[in-house]
Amino acid sequence: MSHLFSPLRLRDITFPNRIAIPPMCTYSAENGMAGDWHLAHLGCRASGGAGLIIVEATAVTSVGRISPRDLGLWDDRQIDPIIRMTRFIHQQGAVAGVQLAHAGRKGGTWVPGMGAGTIPFEHGGWQVVAPSALAFGEGFATPQALDETGIQQVIAEFSAAAQRALVAGYRVVEVHAAHGYLLHQFLSPLANQRTDEYGGSFENRTRLTREVVAAVRAVWPERLPLFVRLSATDWAEGGWNIEETVALARILRQEGVDLIDTSSGGMLPVASMPLGPGYQTAFAEQVRREAGIATGAVGLITAPAQADHIIRTRQADLVLVGREILRDPYWPLHAAQALGQAASWPQQYLRAAPAGSIQRESL
Repeated sequence: MSHLFSPLRLRDITFPNRIAIPPMCTYSAENGMAGDWHLAHLGCRASGGAGLIIVEATAVTSVGRISPRDLGLWDDRQIDPIIRMTRFIHQQGAVAGVQLAHAGRKGGTWVPGMGAGTIPFEHGGWQVVAPSALAFGEGFATPQALDETGIQQVIAEFSAAAQRALVAGYRVVEVHAAHGYLLHQFLSPLANQRTDEYGGSFENRTRLTREVVAAVRAVWPERLPLFVRLSATDWAEGGWNIEETVALARILRQEGVDLIDTSSGGMLPVASMPLGPGYQTAFAEQVRREAGIATGAVGLITAPAQADHIIRTRQADLVLVGREILRDPYWPLHAAQALGQAASWPQQYLRAAPAGSIQRESL
């Protein structure tokens, strides 16, 4: 039976364990460029024993950034700083992945702690876009509804960013279609009031996500896995829901997607969510069971036994541990010790390793 420290193979990539670090924005880039912070931050966690590190939401276009300090892959000049980072991650035995994203109407906002809502043009803001001219909430700008030309440009931008991701050394690409960002905005009736082929019916609302996935899969090598992050529910009446998530996951599996990173929410500024340990895990289990596709579970997964139970009971194929690994970069090594599993420690830290640990071999 699989457990937290069993390997997982997707296409030609074998993840050494089932622990993944989800994409978490650190708002530390300059003009979309990775810097020393990203190398130190992610390198530390790679040495901490996670099997997969998905680098934070990386914008496919400058106007698709959540904030001016987001990472980007819209320019070839952004590739070189990433290569150093992915090389180091792989040397630690982890797999480097990236989340490609477009913020849509939630873009152009202040870096957390510096303000709230959309940045005015006079302070460096930009025109945000969305499926419909509906603002995210109070203090957020009304977006410009994308026309057909704009939609085709978004698809091309995702494709081009995926090609740069390959050159940059990533081995997994995740398309971000969750948390109220652009692709999710097209999925949800709460943000999409279009009357053309991209709005209305389930088929139409899912069209852009399907087209983006097809465009990315066309340029992303067959040997490498492709993930999609979905919000399983908007937690609101009339919004996107788990039944639609399962239906879309079935389609995406046929389109070459290997895993659904199953989260929830983000469409509304305020939503009633039943927060608690593993509160989204049931969604990952349902998608896995009913859509026949591998899933990742995320959300308040903090304890080693909890994470191991999710894998052993086949609720998901990966557990994505976020805030807990921000608190403790070596959580995977400590989890292995707690679960009585042999952990692979960096050679540089062997003097601190518990009995039964093994030296990690650099790739």
